[in-house]
Amino acid sequence: MLEEPATQARLVTSDGVELVLRTWSSDRPPRALVVLVHGLSATKDHPHVVALAEMLLGHDVDVMSYDARGHGESGGLSTLGDLERHDVAAAVARARAIEPRVVLVGASMGAIAALAYAETDPDLAGVVVVSSPADWRIPFRLRALLMVALARTRPGRLVAARRTHVRIHPAWNPAEPPRTVVQRVLSAVPLAIVHGRRDRLIPFHFSLNVSVAEMPDAHAIVVPGMGHAFDPAGHDAIADAVEWVLSAAPA
Repeated sequence: MLEEPATQARLVTSDGVELVLRTWSSDRPPRALVVLVHGLSATKDHPHVVALAEMLLGHDVDVMSYDARGHGESGGLSTLGDLERHDVAAAVARARAIEPRVVLVGASMGAIAALAYAETDPDLAGVVVVSSPADWRIPFRLRALLMVALARTRPGRLVAARRTHVRIHPAWNPAEPPRTVVQRVLSAVPLAIVHGRRDRLIPFHFSLNVSVAEMPDAHAIVVPGMGHAFDPAGHDAIADAVEWVLSAAPA
């Protein structure tokens, strides 16, 4: 398939943060526009994000992603999924100016932000959450503990800014846990949940997928060889999840 080149633009959130976004356009009329919401320390230009976007073009959808606040070329400070809901809102508004059917695909921190926004927007065509925790419990894993140290301590935030180019807000105000929010999202829009069995940051038994018995209307996918967030090992499963929510949503 011959693809059109990705294009970049800027937008401003309702709380005044400037974001830089990137779009990919299919060479066929799109069935929907998929907004990819990356996780902590990723960007719209991360190779895993770009590879997923380019793969999704083959499913006859347009794709948009952006640098979340505190990341990449965007302004502001990262709040680890709290105020990022405003980023999602701005991206969805821009997406709807292009295509009325919008699907959110959020990974890790991006999944938390996508859920927080989705409960306010019943007109979404669907939501796919990837590598989402169920609650705010910290797994006793080295990678998870290092991430907490980077985000919750002043030296850690300095290291994060220098090494990963992520600017983290000094205060963290955790929103409701995803396990609670997802129940309200399910009452409004089709929802699919994807998690990798090899996720070392959010192990499977800490994931939203383990709560699927409480969510009979959700579509849960567990990927044996997949790690965290937009790991390429999970791209087929994420694409399948997008197809599922589009088939479940009203045309």
